[in-house]
Amino acid sequence: MSAMELMMETIRNESRRVDAAMRSDLEEMAPVVDPLLIKVLQYCLFNGGKRIRPLLAVLAARICGRRDPAIYRLARAFEYLHAATLMHDDVIDNADTRRGKPAVHIQFGIVAAILAGDFLHARSMAIVGSQAGAEALDVFSAATGKMVDGEFLQLRNAARFNLSEDDYHQAILGKTGVLISAACEVGALWAEAGRKQQAALREYGIYLGCAFQMIDDLLDYQGDRGKTGKKTGNDLVEGKMTLPLILTVERADREDRTRLQEILGEETGRRNGLEEVSGLIAKYDGFALTRTRAEQMGALAVARLELFPDETCAEEKAVLQGLVSFVLKREK
Repeated sequence: MSAMELMMETIRNESRRVDAAMRSDLEEMAPVVDPLLIKVLQYCLFNGGKRIRPLLAVLAARICGRRDPAIYRLARAFEYLHAATLMHDDVIDNADTRRGKPAVHIQFGIVAAILAGDFLHARSMAIVGSQAGAEALDVFSAATGKMVDGEFLQLRNAARFNLSEDDYHQAILGKTGVLISAACEVGALWAEAGRKQQAALREYGIYLGCAFQMIDDLLDYQGDRGKTGKKTGNDLVEGKMTLPLILTVERADREDRTRLQEILGEETGRRNGLEEVSGLIAKYDGFALTRTRAEQMGALAVARLELFPDETCAEEKAVLQGLVSFVLKREK
């Protein structure tokens, strides 16, 4: 079996186990929470998704030497928080679909979507605290705070047409990197790993998360809606300064830079300007450069796995390496 086949098989198997843990949790909650909440949770949690974040918690624990199946009770917290952020993001972005189906707020209403997201956030924190202890909860809570701060930074960047790559990296670290990093670090903490192992997995997660978001930025311009489940151009409509655009403005001549500013400066221009902006990004190699940056992040992630010996954790290491390739090649 090739490394990619091993990774995909692992994702499928672990996804089923995480799903089983979540379904068990919902069954336990059903008698004591509102039936509509359960219905919303079932809709949002089992609407596709590769379960990458809980998988990372599982793999981090295993590569550090602990293989207790109780890890799935902990790992589901990361899918809960991820689902909560998606529901809230779709409300904020006024998105109609998620993974090819109506978004939760379209299907059940805005109030139900916000409340369900709040519930999953609270539930995820309770799970991490009870399963992994105070230090893990500190890591998890800090990640949640940084995710919110990253969204605020992205708002500020859009409002002032910010072209700083440093600010962009801070924003995506909060938006994507910290939760992926926290899944890795909390898995290591649960396994009672040493500080060097914890740090290596935390940094692996940061770099993997940054690569993930950069590819997401590309898909927003170049993705196939049939594969991504959402229309292209959402980031542009919202005025988000993602990496392809930042790199293009840095390299563009005065005329093209002025034109980009005109498009970004008004909502009508952003709604109707996807084809023109995409053409300018391609003209200045913004898409190719973004992919190169993502590949650089992926290489840094893989390098952090060198600490773990092949003799004792070859399979887990291969899957974590494969996840980097999977993120870089994903089409949805």
